[in-house]
Amino acid sequence: MPRIHINREGDTAWLDLGSYPRHGPARRDRLSPAHIGFIARTVRRTPEVMIKMLNQGGRDLGSVARHFQYLDRDGELPIETDDGEPLRGKGASKGLIDDWDLELDAKRPPAADHKPRQTGQQPKLVHKMIFSMPAGTSPEKVLAAVKNFAREEFGAKHRYAMVLHTDEPHPHVHMVVKAMGYDGTRLNIRKATLREWRRQFARHLREHGVAANATERAVRGVTKPQKPDGIYRAERRHDSTHWRQRTEAVARAMTPRGEISPEPAKAQLLETRLHVVRGWNGVADDLARQGQSELALEVRRFVTRLPPPRSEREWIRDRLLEQTKGSERAQFVDRWKQDALSTWQTFRAHQQATEQARQRELDRSRQLDLERSRRRPRNHRDDRTR
Repeated sequence: MPRIHINREGDTAWLDLGSYPRHGPARRDRLSPAHIGFIARTVRRTPEVMIKMLNQGGRDLGSVARHFQYLDRDGELPIETDDGEPLRGKGASKGLIDDWDLELDAKRPPAADHKPRQTGQQPKLVHKMIFSMPAGTSPEKVLAAVKNFAREEFGAKHRYAMVLHTDEPHPHVHMVVKAMGYDGTRLNIRKATLREWRRQFARHLREHGVAANATERAVRGVTKPQKPDGIYRAERRHDSTHWRQRTEAVARAMTPRGEISPEPAKAQLLETRLHVVRGWNGVADDLARQGQSELALEVRRFVTRLPPPRSEREWIRDRLLEQTKGSERAQFVDRWKQDALSTWQTFRAHQQATEQARQRELDRSRQLDLERSRRRPRNHRDDRTR
């Protein structure tokens, strides 16, 4: 039996249930209990862990100091460190910067393998990230899981510190990791690194009794657009220029019936969904052959309930249409979204008025043609008489 996986392109696997050892012709390969548990958590919609990288800042001492002050609320919250001793009070973040020798790292010339995205950009002094779980999860267990994760991933390699925040419904832990390791190597974080970190974070949460899972968005049928942290925070402040422009553009492009032309990326979404469905159906077949008929049925039911793949333009269009129907979501709409909706409604009303005027003109033209056709035979007889 081949590997069961769902690929996006090339070697990037979204759902990879492993390579199973063959036991000879007399026995088929089997899914391990770990694979079955992973499948069950996914199709039963177990809460997904989130790790978000904060890419802004972290390249100079000033931004690092301001970030630490934001994390510990200017000394009100304890900073958990890699040496196990929490730091408290004002000045704790300044002491941490000195202890990490970040000033020395700031003066260090960039390494030969440093490839900045922008010319002249300095390498990062620290990496900033957020570990979070949905509302209702125990904050203490989230913090304990992050501690265990950091100990395994960065212990004796990189300095790190973290702060638990509970000022929002979902508990989350901010972590700061020193980019330069003890051995002088720099921490490079790639997409594959984040995928593995999510799996490890979910494992530590389960060890603390918290239901947690880590699967790719496409495998779960999620196509809602993701944006960088800066855009996300601006939207929460109701001040996102990006979303305002995108929504207004969609509102202008919508027809009076709410239709919109598809984006080129829609074809890729449909192709991805096809691979996802095929992969899940293959998993269901393997489960059925292994005697896991109930779980196989859950997998097939999970596939039939995947939300339709939607591009970003379609996602914005659907939100605008929901608002016209007076849904509960409308009362939480940002003002710029209301402006975009008003733009579309005005455009639609103008189109309808234009269409009605055009229809009246056509009706008037038909009436004139009809009157001419009625007068024509009589005029023709008069000419013959003369």
